[in-house]
Amino acid sequence: MRFNLIAAFGLSAATLAGCVAPVPVAGPAVPTAPVATPTVLDAASRQVARNVINTQMQSRLPGANVTPYTDCVVNNATTAELIDIAQMSRAGASGAADSVATIVSRPATTQCIAAAARTA
Repeated sequence: MRFNLIAAFGLSAATLAGCVAPVPVAGPAVPTAPVATPTVLDAASRQVARNVINTQMQSRLPGANVTPYTDCVVNNATTAELIDIAQMSRAGASGAADSVATIVSRPATTQCIAAAARTA
């Protein structure tokens, strides 16, 4: 009788163990603060970025009227790139030259600069 009782409990336990689904344990909830990145380029930042780009173009093409070339770079830059250039110049960082070079190396910018050079 004991054997039958132990066997019945063992069989019941094994059967019920298969019905239990593992419950995921959630860790502590850590709220992440969103990174505030500017998405709108105001007029002052646009002008700062234009001045930085103009200075970079003058250093590469001394004595030339670089305004049309600067316009090509500004028109082919993304808003984020212009914001970065303006922020770098305000912070005194030296990465603006690399950013301008990246924009100038794009085919659309190169074509625009070539067209501006033909009309100059």
